[in-house]
Amino acid sequence: MAKVGAQRAATLTGKSKSTVQRAMNSGKLSFELDQNKRRVIEVSELERVFGIKQQNVTKATPVKTEAKEITEAVEKERMKMQIKMLEQQLTAADERVEDLMDQRDKWEKQASQILITSQYSQKQAEELRAQIKEREDRARQRRLQNSQSGKIAQRSSSQRTRNLDDKMKKLKAQNENDYENAGSVFRFWKKARG
Repeated sequence: MAKVGAQRAATLTGKSKSTVQRAMNSGKLSFELDQNKRRVIEVSELERVFGIKQQNVTKATPVKTEAKEITEAVEKERMKMQIKMLEQQLTAADERVEDLMDQRDKWEKQASQILITSQYSQKQAEELRAQIKEREDRARQRRLQNSQSGKIAQRSSSQRTRNLDDKMKKLKAQNENDYENAGSVFRFWKKARG
């Protein structure tokens, strides 16, 4: 980076040497001390505070060359600063992209875990529904069997009841016949004795 003394700074900016020195004393213009303990100012600092004045082409060749070198140095510094700023922005953008990718990966992982859990839960729910349906079918079949066996039992008990009734009627008829016969036998004995 090009550094110049107060006199050269005054020439480059088009200000007087005393104006440049006052700016250094007040802190408006930053400076450094060289090996000889003289105050020197960076050209980019001069441009920041006062701006660089375009040099006349009519000056001597050594002055033109020096002014050109200073202008090139200033432009070079400006480009370096701009490059550095762009690099910082690029680094920050890369970090943001990396963070977003990490977040995306975490969300994908979480979503897949939820999906797996959901699918597993859905599978369990379907299995439970199948088990419940199977139990209901078995219970329905048992009820049908019980109702059919109950009907059969009712039929057989009603059949038994009818059979018993028929037997009772037959027995009653026989008993009546026996009673009549018994009465006739008794009468016969009565007649015979009597």
